Amino acid sequence: MEHKTQTSLVEKEPGSTGLRGMIADWLSDQVTFRVPWSKAMMWIFLVGDAFVFGTLLSGYGAARMAAGAPWPNTGEVFALHVGGSEIPLLLVGFMTLILLSSGGTMALAVAYGFRHDRRKAALFTALTALLGALFVGFQGIEWTNLIQEGARPWTNPWGVPQFGASFFTLTGFHGLHVTIGVFLLAIVALRAARGAYDKKGDYLGVELVGLYWGFVDLVWVFLFPLFYLF
Repeated sequence: MEHKTQTSLVEKEPGSTGLRGMIADWLSDQVTFRVPWSKAMMWIFLVGDAFVFGTLLSGYGAARMAAGAPWPNTGEVFALHVGGSEIPLLLVGFMTLILLSSGGTMALAVAYGFRHDRRKAALFTALTALLGALFVGFQGIEWTNLIQEGARPWTNPWGVPQFGASFFTLTGFHGLHVTIGVFLLAIVALRAARGAYDKKGDYLGVELVGLYWGFVDLVWVFLFPLFYLF
């Protein structure tokens, strides 16, 4: 159905060609580039956020190359003592498993949303939120352990001071994204359970939070090997 946009700037119908037609499409607030406006804005946000994470990771790489001393052995720094022996990256590996598993549950939530299965869409969205909360909780344990051992953004007991700044900046910024995602997932799960998306006729809200959560997972896929393994 066509809608006319009545503004002082544009008098043409959405869908018209040329610059004025493009402005009319955007001002109509209906559909942009054949996708819903909210979905287009989510993609724009994610692209911008990708540049932010890319800048942080590039800065980490520059700081590491410029370090005047050997970089700390992350296998030793993040090792856990279990049964009298040290297991390298045990907690971080478990956190990674949790976060990647949450990507699978989110994919199921979106799939059931497309099928308009309210119960399963809400269930798997809530399960994704739970896994995300577990990730943040374990990250809090990781931070607590390192702080107790003397790690600070400006110094640490393992070597170059850039290590502490890199760790808290990268994992903290990513953890903030996960925390925000957990709240969004909880809200979407509650709305889905109450049938809000059935009333609207689509499960776009589930799809949008799925895009955000997929981005959070993707960032960790880069952050984990670059910081913890190399």
